[in-house]
Amino acid sequence: MSDFSLTLNEDQLQIQKWIHDFAETVVRPAAEEWDEREEFPWPIVEEAAKIGLYSFDFIAQAMLGDSTALTMPLALEELFWGDAGIGLAIFGSSLAAAGIAGNGTTEQMLEWVPQCYGTPEKVALGAFCVSEPDAGSDVSSLRTRAVYNEAKDEWTLNGTKAWITNGGIADIHVVVATVDPELKGRGQASFVIPPNTPGLSMGQKYKKHGIRASHTSEVVLDDVKIPGSCLLGTKEALDEKLARAREAAKNPEVRSGKQPAMATFEATRPAVGAQAVGVARAAYEYALQYAQERHAFGKPIIMNQSIAFMLADMATQIEAARLMVWRAAWLSRNGGGYKNGEGSMSKLMAGRTAVWVTERAIQILGGYGYTREYPVERWHRDAKIFDIFEGTEQIQQLVISRAISGLRVE
Repeated sequence: MSDFSLTLNEDQLQIQKWIHDFAETVVRPAAEEWDEREEFPWPIVEEAAKIGLYSFDFIAQAMLGDSTALTMPLALEELFWGDAGIGLAIFGSSLAAAGIAGNGTTEQMLEWVPQCYGTPEKVALGAFCVSEPDAGSDVSSLRTRAVYNEAKDEWTLNGTKAWITNGGIADIHVVVATVDPELKGRGQASFVIPPNTPGLSMGQKYKKHGIRASHTSEVVLDDVKIPGSCLLGTKEALDEKLARAREAAKNPEVRSGKQPAMATFEATRPAVGAQAVGVARAAYEYALQYAQERHAFGKPIIMNQSIAFMLADMATQIEAARLMVWRAAWLSRNGGGYKNGEGSMSKLMAGRTAVWVTERAIQILGGYGYTREYPVERWHRDAKIFDIFEGTEQIQQLVISRAISGLRVE
């Protein structure tokens, strides 16, 4: 077990600088263009692949090879400091990778995770498909069905997924589907849909408020047939889990195991929090520089307490959010899991911080901040998603309240 420390080692410091330089020289200069185009920034992702940032090797090192679990949060903070939309385009595949790693066997992880990234010469994408038009926060109500044909050792999937990052343009889709509707969330499993599988198509592409360089769309599954080996985990393990769930329905003292979607989100919440910290930091640093350079009534506006105190609060909130993210990340690897909803606490805090800090940055810039000529307007639009995706603000509160009370708060 690694001791919790705020001191980054030499490798982490080098990674931090490496990604910051990429964010500063490649990502940030392209951010406005791709936000306006509302298209997936293939050239930027290809640049990230060329330097090894967008790769299975980097994800494996950051997610599995780091006993402190701090490498991924610091990497995400730096990249999203550059731009949240492009940052999500680069790291969107990691959610599919996490879904495979969190629910699959070692052999499945080694087979499918590299295919979520491809190679520098031929970049690939991954997509994690959970939400549906009528089931966002309530993942227990998923209608996408997976039916098993034992004679053919084959699964058939039907349904529509909504709000999917890289949906329809990904090479690998990881789909959470219901195998036993009576068990609701406990009757679900995760599946890998290989490239070019017939029956999978892209539905509508969403026109979003923020993170517009990240592709988000529906994924339609129409009699998608996949071999039994594409079930993440084993059929025997799934049957055992379903049996426990049926027993738990009769006897509340029996534990039925985690929902596959929740297992993935628990692992990624500190990472999402780190993304929010990066956006908040970008807005704070820009507002601080502006306040030092902008003069009104014969002096820099930072000399006014109303501005200086806003900046002081912004800096404090960012530091607090980062500390919560780092501690939650460390606990996820070293603390035996979250005891009091620390992962949800970190995402809740960081998301609120990003929204508040970017709003304050607009206030400091005044009318300029409200125009698209200055980036704080874009950062404010980008920040709001952190209150919504991978569990809304209210879902995080629900997770935390259940953790601290030991009761199933509804």
